[in-house]
Amino acid sequence: EIKAKERLGLKMGVNRTKLHDMISDLGDDELPHIPSGVINQSRSPSSRMTDHEGARAEEAEPITFPSGGGKSFIMGSDDVLLSVLGLGDLADLTVANDADYSYDLPANKDAFRKTWNPKYTLRSHFDGVRALAFHPVEPVLVTASEDHTLKLWNLQKTVPAKKSASLDVEPIYTFRAHIGPVLSLAISSNGEQCFSGGIDATIQWWNMPSPNVDPYDTYEPNVLAGTLIAHTDAVWDLAYGGIKNHLLSCSADGSVRLWNPPEKVTCICTYNGNREYGIPTSVDFIGCDPAHMVTSFSTGNTVIYDLETSQSLVMLSSQTDSGLQSSNHINRVVSHPTLPVTITAHEDRHIKFFDNKTGKMIHSMVAHLDAVTSLAVDPNGIYLMSGSHDCSIRLWNLDSKTCVQEITAHRKKLDESIYDVAFHPSKAYIASAGADALAKVFV
Repeated sequence: EIKAKERLGLKMGVNRTKLHDMISDLGDDELPHIPSGVINQSRSPSSRMTDHEGARAEEAEPITFPSGGGKSFIMGSDDVLLSVLGLGDLADLTVANDADYSYDLPANKDAFRKTWNPKYTLRSHFDGVRALAFHPVEPVLVTASEDHTLKLWNLQKTVPAKKSASLDVEPIYTFRAHIGPVLSLAISSNGEQCFSGGIDATIQWWNMPSPNVDPYDTYEPNVLAGTLIAHTDAVWDLAYGGIKNHLLSCSADGSVRLWNPPEKVTCICTYNGNREYGIPTSVDFIGCDPAHMVTSFSTGNTVIYDLETSQSLVMLSSQTDSGLQSSNHINRVVSHPTLPVTITAHEDRHIKFFDNKTGKMIHSMVAHLDAVTSLAVDPNGIYLMSGSHDCSIRLWNLDSKTCVQEITAHRKKLDESIYDVAFHPSKAYIASAGADALAKVFV
C-alpha cells in the first residue's frame, strides 16, 4: 500500500485534487497513469552521469534552443499559466543533470501552454503498430503494422466511439505488398509518395491515394510504384530528405543506404558496409545541414556521415564505459530541425543530447520508467516528444529540458507499449503507435 501511494506521487505533496486533474487530462479512464513526478527520482549513482561524463559535459558549449515565445502553432494565448496543465507543482520538476546550464528562462512562464488531449483512436490493425507518419499538410496519416499492412487514415472521416469522447477513425486505404511485419515508414515532403520498410528486407514505394478515396472502391494497382531491393535483412528505419528527394534506410544487415527514388535507380550509396560501427538501428538527415546524415547503432555509437563522400565525420560520444551492450542500445536518433543538435533515445531509459560540431554530449537525462523507443521534435524546434514501453508519451521543453506534459497512451503487450510518436508538420496534431494494435491522435 505504501508503494502504491508513492507511485501516485503522494510523497511529493501532490494533493488529491491535483491528481484528479491529472487523471482527467488523460481522457481515458481505463488506462493506468504514471505521474510526471516520478521522473524526478532520488538520483541514484546509476542514473547520474559518471564524473567523467560530467567533466565532458562541462567542456561542451551550451546551445541555446528557441524559446516558445509565441512562435509555435502549439501555443495558446500568453495569459494562460502553467496551472492550466493540471500538473501543478510537478510542472517545475526536471531531470536535469549536475552539469546543467542556465538558459535564463523567465520563471517557466514560457513553458508549454497547450494540453494535448486524446481525440482520435485508429482501430483496424490486427497487430502492433510499428510506425506512423503524417501527411505534410492534410489531416491524414499512414500507419505501418506487424500485421503486414499499412493503412491510410483521414481524420476528417470519423465515427463516434462507443465509450468515450474520442472519435474512431476508419482507414480509407490498406497497402498490401510486404510479406511480414512492416517496421518503418517515411512520407515524401510533397505528400505524394510513401515508403515502407519491412522484416522482408524490402522497401516498398507507394503513390499516396487521395484523402477522399472510397474505402470500398476496387483495388488500384497503380498505388504500388515499385520495390527498392538491396538490403538482405529487416529494414529498421527510413528517413526522407526533402531537398534532393533522397531516402535513407538502415537495416539489420549492417548497412545504411541512400536512394534516389524519383530516378528509379538502385541504391546511390552504402555506409557502414563492413559493419565497422555495429548494426544500425535508426537514421535521420541532419536538419541544419542536409548534406549530412546521422545514424545510431546497437553498440551505442552515433555517427554523422557526409552523404556525398560516404565518410564518417563525427562520432557522438557519451563516454559510457558500460560493458553491457543492451544498456548502450540506441532505439532512435533524431536531428533538431534548425540547430546542430542530435538527440538519442536509449534502452536504458535515457535521452541524450549531442553537439554535432564537437561530438560532445550536452545533456543526459533519465526520461522514462522503461526503454525510450521513439522521439520526435516539433517543426519549430521548441518541443521534444518521447515514447516509451512504460506506456507514456512525454513532452519536453527543449530549452529547459523539463517535462511539460505526460500522457498515458497505450496498453502493454508482451512488455512492449509505444513504438513511435510523431508531430504533424503543419497542424496541431500529435500521434502515437502502440503494441496494442492502436494508433492514437491527440489535439
